[in-house]
Order: sequence, then C-alpha cells, then structure tokens
Amino acid sequence: MARYQRHHHHQWRKVDKPYAAAEEDEDSQTTTFLMEFANSGYYYKRTSPKLLYLLFISFLSCSFILAPHLFSSNTTFSLLYSTPIEDMNVNVPLCSSISNGTICCDRSSIRSDICVMKGDVRTHSASSTIFLYRSKEASSFQNHVSDVVEENEEDETEELRHTKVKPYTRKWETSVMDTIDELQLVAKKDTPGMHHRCDVQHDVPAVFFSTGGYTGNVYHEFNDGIMPLFITSQRFNKKVVFVILEYHNWWVTKYGDIVSQLSDYQPIDFSGDTRTHCFPEVTVGLRIHDELTVDSSLTEGNVSIVDFRNLLDRAYWPRIRSLIQDEEREAQEKHSASLASESSFEPESEVQEDQFKKPKLVIISRNGSRAITNENFLVRMAEQIGFEVNVLRPDRTTELAKIYRALNASDVMIGVHGAAMTHFMFMRPGSVFIQVVPLGTEWAAEEYYGEPARKLGLKYIGYQILTRESSLYAKYDKDDPVLRDPQSVTKMGWEYTKKIYLDGQTVRLDLRRFRKRLVRAYDYIFHRLNNHPHLRSQ
Repeated sequence: MARYQRHHHHQWRKVDKPYAAAEEDEDSQTTTFLMEFANSGYYYKRTSPKLLYLLFISFLSCSFILAPHLFSSNTTFSLLYSTPIEDMNVNVPLCSSISNGTICCDRSSIRSDICVMKGDVRTHSASSTIFLYRSKEASSFQNHVSDVVEENEEDETEELRHTKVKPYTRKWETSVMDTIDELQLVAKKDTPGMHHRCDVQHDVPAVFFSTGGYTGNVYHEFNDGIMPLFITSQRFNKKVVFVILEYHNWWVTKYGDIVSQLSDYQPIDFSGDTRTHCFPEVTVGLRIHDELTVDSSLTEGNVSIVDFRNLLDRAYWPRIRSLIQDEEREAQEKHSASLASESSFEPESEVQEDQFKKPKLVIISRNGSRAITNENFLVRMAEQIGFEVNVLRPDRTTELAKIYRALNASDVMIGVHGAAMTHFMFMRPGSVFIQVVPLGTEWAAEEYYGEPARKLGLKYIGYQILTRESSLYAKYDKDDPVLRDPQSVTKMGWEYTKKIYLDGQTVRLDLRRFRKRLVRAYDYIFHRLNNHPHLRSQ
C-alpha cells in the first residue's frame, strides 16, 4: 500500500530540505558555481556577498545585464536560466537547456532532485560516478573568475565540481532515501592529449533513475517511477537511453511495453554493465508533479495525464490484439467441431446481443485485509441492477496487459482503497470509479486516487463506510477513538495506521446503502452510452 504522508506534513518536515541540499557543500562548491556561471551564463544565488562584490567590480560593464538575475528571490536552484527571462517558456523545466561543459542541478522540489550534465559525459559504475570533462579553453571572463578563486583556495585541482544525487522521487522520506544508491557527479578539466576511455559511444541523451525504494508496490511503481519517467523523458521523443540503478529484470519485463514507448533503446543496468558509456547529455533523477498525475502547466507542449493514458493504450494494445487472436482461434476450433445447424443462428444472436450490451462492471477483489467479505452478494446485486460483472483478482504476477484489457473495456470499477486502485488509470475517461473507503483511510483515498481519477476524466464516487461496516466494529468499544475518531489515531504515526486500519480490518458492505451508489453509476453509464452509441464498440 502507499505510505500515508499528508502534504502539509511534508511541507513542515521538509521546508529546510532544498536549502540544506544547496548549503551542504557550499564552501567547496562556490568555485565551481562561479566557473559554471562564466561558462554558461548561469548563476548560483547563494554565492557569498564577498565574491559577488568582486564579480561586480571585475565585470562592471556587464552588471546591468546580470542584475535582474543576481537579485532574484529564488534560492533553491544550483544554477538557473540559460536564456533571458523574458524569452523563457514557463513550461520548460529548469536545467532542460544548458551549455556544453555544464552541470545544472534543480533542487527546488520537495520530491526529487534533478541534475543535468551536458558535453563529454562518461560513466564509471565501479565508483558510482558520472564524469563531465570540460575543455580547458575558456574566455577571459572565465579565466578572471579562476584567478579570483585561486586567491581564495590554497590547492586547486582539476576537479571543477563534485555534487551528489539520489535519483529517486521520494527525497523528503529519509527512511526510504537511505536505501537508494547515490551517484557522484564530477566535472573535471580535460587535459589536452589525455585519452579518456569510452567503450560505448551513444549519440543520444540518457536518463538515470532508480528502481529501488518502494518498487514492488504497483502504486509506487507508477507514482514514483513510470509516470515521472514519462514526464522527464517525453521531450526526447524516444531518442533517449534509460540507465537504471538497482536494476531488476522483473521490472524491465513487467514494464517493458511502456518503456518501449518512451525509448527506442534497451535500458542499461548501471551496476551490472561495467563498460564506460559516453553520452552527449545526461539527466540524473526524475521529475514528479503530484500523486498519479501529469500537470500540463509544467510540461513542454502541455502534455497531460490524458497523454499518459494514451501512451498506455499504445503500449498494451499490441499484446491485447494477440490475446484476442488467440481467443478467436480457440473459438474457431470449437465452432468447427459444432453442428452446422447450430452455428447458422449464431451471427444474428451475436448482433442482437451487441445491440443490447449491458454496462460492464469490474470488481477488483482483495483477499485478507480490506477484503469485501460479502462480495458474492455484491456481485449478485450488481447483476440484478443490470451490469455484466467481472471479478478481477490481480496479483504481482498478473500480466498488466490483461488487467488493462479488462478495465479499458469496463464502464465501472469498484475496489477497496489500496495499491490496486492505481489501475483506475487503465479506464477510459468518462468511466465510473467507485472506491470503497475503510475507516482511517479517508485522506489517503482522496489524495492518492480520488483527485487523480477526476483529473483523468473519470466520474469518481467515494463510498465512505460506516463504523458498522468495518470488522473493527466488533473489536473495539463504540467510544474507542479507533471508531469514534480515526484521524486522532492516524496522527499517531504510520505504524498505527498500517496495523489498525490497513492490515487490521475487512469490510462488510451495507448493500442497501451501497446500492444507491451502484444505481447512480448504472444510470450515468446507461445515459452516456445511449447519448454516445459509438462508445458501445470500444
């Protein structure tokens, strides 16, 4: 299940995080930031006042041009705009356009850090390092800055900058980030005549990310990995190589259909492939917007969650067609063995059945915690209302294309709050998603699935159970905070939420009460299909 963390909790816990990341190596990085500023037109806003004063005196002729940049109020970026502010596209992420020989890090997000390296970039997996070699040729402006730096440093080395990043999208959650492999990003001077080893030369950029952390949970696989990968890489139009830390063969197999829609190249196992890979540009880390969504205002070309949904369509339909062909082949074999007189009436009945097709309802079934204990009665009631019901019991080994096929063809999905609700993204916009919300899960149900479902264009219905519909009703006194005030219990910490509300309760639906929601969904779908007959064939 998803780790429950309220956003306002994130903010007070993490308010100093971006600044801390920038301040961590401030003394050692001041030199590098200044040199990068000279090389690319970027600047680092936390540079000491003394150095800013020296720069101002040394480059008085440029002060009027640089002033708007130097006094900007934002202090969370290592480097900023490579183009004038007035010409910037607000949808272009920071660090997405930089000069050769530059490392640019955006540490402004509470969710993830992003660093971009451009130029002669080479990997060294044994030391978990990515090197950027920069030519010693420099303008007089850069040389002057170097002279200033040498007066403040006793020992200048060829290393121009050294920073670190963990390419995973839960930067605010220390417990899981402690398990993520860290990459060293090093910019060095390129000495003339020195040959740098390069085993594999790539002519397209690379994106580095980790499939560690909470990978293994479908919510986190999509929210922390697949969707940020889409957000980060879609601008490359598939001309990009994915380099994976904590590489898992099963992950590549499970999400291969999606990955192949984002890249024309096979992913690289960073630790397992010890060869030196050379790239013209590297992005380390993934951008993430919100829970299971894509914010079009933050992407180039106004790419949205609907575009991600369309990508899933392209990814899974080839496999779905193959499944359909296999089923048709089996049906043909059975048909050829049947009597000709019986088969002659089939076409007419099939057409007739299609004309009066029932709305399709998929129930995502659970075993154990948060299971619907009277699920069989729910199925019977839904069929009486008029639904064609399909009970889906996915597990970690279930092929995603099969889940996608079932939900893409459905009109309504019902499920109890949990990671499997991530599959609402497999439904077509305009469909109905009914989430059964157990005690103690109200906020998470809305934040992680309810609101994202609306953004996708689904009609979302949250069914908040009553205390008597929970198995906890029989375990605790009616005045116990577990029943009377679940929020006070969840505030005590994740371990209480997990033990009591996620792992410790099942649901027995009040079918008379739930029927009202189901009838509402049926009427909505019935009118939608009647008003838009073309939807019946989808």
